[in-house]
Amino acid sequence: MTSLSASLVRGALSSPFKRPGRPGATLPADRLTRPAAPLPPGPLAAYRRVCGFAESGLVPLTYPHVRAFPLAMRLMTGRGFPLPVVGLVHTWIEIASHRPVRPVEPLELTVYADGLTPHRRGTEVTLVTEARAGGELVWESRSGYLSRHGRKDGPAAPPSAPPEAPAAPGTAAPRSTPPADVAAGLPALAEWRLPGDLGRRYGAVSGDRNPIHLHPLTALLFGFPRAIAHGMWTVARCLAEAPDPAHIRSVRAEFKAPVLLPATVTYAADPDTAAFALRGAEGRVHLTGVTAR
Repeated sequence: MTSLSASLVRGALSSPFKRPGRPGATLPADRLTRPAAPLPPGPLAAYRRVCGFAESGLVPLTYPHVRAFPLAMRLMTGRGFPLPVVGLVHTWIEIASHRPVRPVEPLELTVYADGLTPHRRGTEVTLVTEARAGGELVWESRSGYLSRHGRKDGPAAPPSAPPEAPAAPGTAAPRSTPPADVAAGLPALAEWRLPGDLGRRYGAVSGDRNPIHLHPLTALLFGFPRAIAHGMWTVARCLAEAPDPAHIRSVRAEFKAPVLLPATVTYAADPDTAAFALRGAEGRVHLTGVTAR
């Protein structure tokens, strides 16, 4: 936690000096790795509670991403990273588990950056996270993070869809997430009331204390009228609500609109297509996703 706090401070201090969108920007070639270590049971239990997972069983599909977050922060706050980390918005994620992961297994975690993409609202970076057990790749993810800024080269073309999720052996990769009109029509299965401190609670267990998630005033500095829920919390909570989440082997999710806290949201899903969505007031779609088993 000390190294993560140091990364957050370094990111806050260095962000004002970074100029996203400058021509010729490149990504660092670093691959940051944390040696194999067991998952601490206390933080894992706290994560399960905040996200709604069962108290025991296999490691939740989303959890290795959380454990690797300090590495991602080190990479994104490094001098060679071209985007300011403060205010970055998570836009999409793909996760594949190549086999079930047990809590007692020591995991080696690796994070690296894999591409800068022009976005209609700024610049998007793709981060890759990998987890290995005994040298075997058992889990991986790809995530998009958006740095919002004006573009000097004129309007950018709409960003392409995220690449196909890596499929776990013996399972199909999830199909594309449903478009907003389809997501709006998925059957409603549950309603959740999200408290105003959800961002602080999830930040305490994940380490992601981006100011856009913590308080209305800090979120306002980055253009949000109130604090917004973490995208990774919304994905995890939807997976926890699914029937038999331990058997979900891959997921693809796209974050369509921020969830302003506090909020009341609706979880909707179609078991026949494995599509799911999170909807807010008046049916506004916040999240769309699809899973594979």
